[in-house]
Formats: sequence, C-alpha cells, structure tokens
Amino acid sequence: MTILAEARTFVGGTWVTGDEVVSVENPADETHVHDVTVTPPAEVQRAITDARRTFDQGLWADLPAADRARVLHEFIDYIEGSAESLVPTLVAEAGQPTRFADITQLRAGVGLARQTIDLYLSMKHEESSPVPVDDLVRGRVALSIRRHEPVGVVAAITPYNAALIMGFQKLIPALMAGNSVILRPSPLTPISSLVFGMAAEAAGLPPGVLSVIVESGTAAAELITSDPAVDMVSFTGSTLAGRKILAQAAPTVKRVSLELGGKSAQIYLPDAVHRAAMGAAMVVMSTAGQACVAATRMLVPQDQKEQVLEAVSAAYSSIKVGPPTSSEAAMGPVISAAQRDRCERIVEAAEKSGGKVVCGGGRPQQLDRGYYFEPTVLDVGDNANPAAQEEIFGPVIAVLGYRDLDHAVEIANDSVYGLSGQVYGADVATAVGIARRLRTGAVNVNTTVFSAYAPSGGYKQSGLGRERGPDGIREFQEVKHMSIGELAR
Repeated sequence: MTILAEARTFVGGTWVTGDEVVSVENPADETHVHDVTVTPPAEVQRAITDARRTFDQGLWADLPAADRARVLHEFIDYIEGSAESLVPTLVAEAGQPTRFADITQLRAGVGLARQTIDLYLSMKHEESSPVPVDDLVRGRVALSIRRHEPVGVVAAITPYNAALIMGFQKLIPALMAGNSVILRPSPLTPISSLVFGMAAEAAGLPPGVLSVIVESGTAAAELITSDPAVDMVSFTGSTLAGRKILAQAAPTVKRVSLELGGKSAQIYLPDAVHRAAMGAAMVVMSTAGQACVAATRMLVPQDQKEQVLEAVSAAYSSIKVGPPTSSEAAMGPVISAAQRDRCERIVEAAEKSGGKVVCGGGRPQQLDRGYYFEPTVLDVGDNANPAAQEEIFGPVIAVLGYRDLDHAVEIANDSVYGLSGQVYGADVATAVGIARRLRTGAVNVNTTVFSAYAPSGGYKQSGLGRERGPDGIREFQEVKHMSIGELAR
C-alpha cells in the first residue's frame, strides 16, 4: 500500500518540521506506519496568531460567498483526487476496512462537503426583520437587519475513528462561513488529516486561514482551547475530554460545540424482533463498535428476549474478524491495546453485576497480533449494569428486555447520554410515537440518513450544539442585529 508520505505539519501556509515525532502504529498488526513530526509549541502559537490576523484583515471572510465556494470546491477536488494514497492511509492508521475508508470516509465525506457548500449558498445570511416598535425611538427606525457573520478563529479537534469525514464535517461549514480554522486531529490517526493542508495549498486558500497541527499529547489542544485569540472550539470525542475543554474555554467565554459520548438504544417493537440480528451486526461491522452513535443497548420484549439473544449470537459468531486488508474480514481491530483492555474490563464488570456473556467476550485466539476483540453479546438483566450505562467504544452489545413500550422508553432514557437512538416497528405510527419520547438528539425509525441537510448532536452529556444541517452552519456564525434610521435633524 502507498500511503500519504507527508511528515510535516501545515502552519500559516507553510510546511513545518518539528524535532519530535508521533510514531503511528497500525492497530491491525502493531507495525509501524509512519512518523509525523510534532508541531513545535512556537508554531502552534503562530497558527493562532496567523489565524487571528487573516480573520481580522478579512482576507477570507470578506470574499463573496461564491468565491469561497469556488476555492473550497477546488480544495475538495484535491482530496477526492488523492484517493489512491488516502484510502490506504486511513486503513493503516485506524485499522478500518478498505470499504469503510473508501465509501464512508472519503466518498461520503466528499459528498457531505459539497452538499454543505450548496446548503450554505441556499441560506440567507442577511435579511430584513419586521420594523420593531420601540417607545424610546418610535418612528426613527427605518430598517431592521439580522446578519449571520463568522465567529472568527475556530479550533477544530477531530477523533481517531473517523478523522477524514469529521474533518470535512467541521472544516467546510466553518470555512464556508468565513472563519479561519486550526485543525488538530487525534494523535492516534494524524496522517490522513495532513491532506487538508495539502488541499489548502493546492486550492490557494490564503495563508493562515487553515492550519493543521499535530501533537503526541494534549498541550497544543489545551492552548488552542484556552487562548484568547481563539473564538470557538468545535470538538468531537469523549465526554470526559469534552468536560475538560469546557473548563479550558470558560475563562475566555468561547463558543463551544461538542459532539461527545453516547450509549444509544435500539428499540424493537414486538412486530420487528426479526430485524434484531441485522441491527446488532450494524453496531460492530466496519467500525468494531467505535462510533459515538453506536446503538450498543438493544431493547426487546422480555418474552422474546431468548430468541433475540440466540439470533444476535448467531449473527456475531458468523462475523469474520481479521486484518482490514483481508477481503474476508468484516470487522477489524479496535484502535489500541488500551481500548481492547477497556472492552475486557467492561465485560468483566458486566459479569460481576449479573450479566452473562452469550457470545464472544475476549480476544480472538487465531490472531496473535493486533488489537482485536471478539464481537460480544451480553445478556443484561437491568439497565444498571455497567455494560448498559458506560460507553464502551468496542464491539460489545448489551441486550435488555422490556415489559411494555412505556418501560422501553424508560430504559432508553435512563442514561447520562442522549446522542442517538433507533426504533424499529411495522406499525410506523407507534414507532414514531416512541421516537418522539426519546431524550436524544437523533432518532432513526426503520432507516437512517447521513446528510449535510440533516443535523446531529446530543442531549445531556452527549454534547452541546449541532453539526450538519442549517443548525450546524449557524454554529460557526454569530448573529448581529442592526437598526438603521435617518439622522435626526
């Protein structure tokens, strides 16, 4: 495989070589993938300074939206044309199957990016409001205007499990709105994100409008989330990290948009239980359960639970686990030894709390290298079990029984999280009624959609704000009201 060979980082329109390196490991076989140099602290500060300068001077923000769109389409063209090296890079650094890297990350990411530009151009960003009635200045207001303006300098922090598509999801709306952006990818998967710097250079983005920084720890992330020159932080990752970012952003009262953890429920009405095996497979296929929206709690009628456990276990037993480059493998590794260890700890805790391993529960015996964990089915007696409460981020699903639909809703809402959910039922009206009662930012009823036009985001400890859709674009904008009248004589 030929991967992206770039080892430098992109700051203020120039490529920077640091003294330290991030050594990227392939989670599928524990081999060395590539070294990327760490962005030196002084260069991280320069990224902030240059972003501030370019924004304040209006080098990008003051361009007509059509001109920004033209440059960003060229930006996307470059990334789309890099598929030959970009897809193998995604496979090697994240251990994802080639199909997922190609279709879900690259192709869907490119489609999402272009849709986002179209959506932005279709929206009104300055419009007249009804003339207000104000007793203090009655008759002096001739025009009332509401403007949506760029926030300013945005720090975008992306996760390891979907570095490319999450990069598109943050960068395109932020840049289309006229902001300057500093992108900091996960230290576990930094290589693929360097393509955004290459694309910025190729498309002629003004220097300083986009920087891509890399680090091995969290010092740079702490700087860009706390520096007064940064106006907004857009973060996707764990709830624990999200809490830290909120604390770091608080002293300067930055805008913060967070897409955090989840413990989503998939609810099967009695007439849809036959669909459970397929729904369970979708949790672990391609991502090995490493998705914040993964529906890792399966809720089924109590009197049908045994047959569901049997069907789901049969489905999981048939999933071929192995290297993502293998045409036979349907599921690859988790990202690291630490993440595999977490899966083991959660399964052990589930058993101690009365849960039972019905399928899987450990490391595949035939794979002596790589961070693999078996697709695992847990029979969980109640929602207090750790496997039903904690986000695992691995190929582990907990199956719970419910007495009636009210009980199903109660179980689904009994979580500190509220990112996503699923409801399956032949009686669509009943299924939609259940969906309306779920305290979660998105609910899929018998289907799913991922589009620039459809928002996502969390309730409760699953986050703040929205990504995608008109609401996702507005996250990167401030609202200004202007009242205009003639000068009194």
